[in-house]
Amino acid sequence: MQASISIIISYYKALDNLRLILKSLNTQSSRDFEVIVSEDDTNQETIDFLENDRSKYHFPIQHNYQSEDLGFRKNMMLNRAIMSAKSELLVFIDGDCIPHKHFAKEYIKLKNADHMLVGRRVMLGKKISQKVKKDMSLSHLKITSLLVSDSKKIKDGIYSPHITLTNKTRGLVGCNWGIKKSHLIAVNGYDEDYITAGVGEDNDIEWRLEKYGIQKKSMKNKAIVYHLHHEATYTEDVIFANMKIWKTKQKEGHIKCLNGIQKLNEESITENE
Repeated sequence: MQASISIIISYYKALDNLRLILKSLNTQSSRDFEVIVSEDDTNQETIDFLENDRSKYHFPIQHNYQSEDLGFRKNMMLNRAIMSAKSELLVFIDGDCIPHKHFAKEYIKLKNADHMLVGRRVMLGKKISQKVKKDMSLSHLKITSLLVSDSKKIKDGIYSPHITLTNKTRGLVGCNWGIKKSHLIAVNGYDEDYITAGVGEDNDIEWRLEKYGIQKKSMKNKAIVYHLHHEATYTEDVIFANMKIWKTKQKEGHIKCLNGIQKLNEESITENE
């Protein structure tokens, strides 16, 4: 039986984080989903972990990874995940974001929505992140614990499925959003011209989907993730360079990117199930 949604985890060399994410997904209030670990790397430790522990989880897991480490190729691997997903609604999270226990349920409710479904994240502080990882415990993520922690954007962690706490719909963040597979294919998926982090995984895809006619719908205070603290992985110079690329692409007006899903058959990528 086909799952209602496919949850795609963008992952790179952080196995403790992945264990926490899968632990959270294993305790979801709704289990009608599959998981795709989209690894931007080749890591035998991750391969061994998933092969040995796959049966412990209540959901099917696909593991896509580079056959060789080509550097930052997150968008390439996301495109591969899009094509291997078995569900129509695709939900994207990052490998440093732990889902709330009702995360899947809230996206499943809107599995037929013709929108970009845009969630937010709680920014966990360094101390509480260390505690969560040390204890491998999700209990530290309760709102009562967050309120006395060193975290930020705690209001985004208030779960309110029936009452809308804000009418404002903000921009897409690549670590928590959903979209129909057919809509992504229509714009040729993620643009693989972006080979450094930032901008290309959210600003670019948001702009092209909006130009295609897809409007945003807020999932704030419904679909929640908790972002584990880590040092910045890219500099302002990298963001500036990617912004320059993005502005050029906007001027050229290619809603369907030129370097996306359609060329996937030419790529050397391994998939294990």
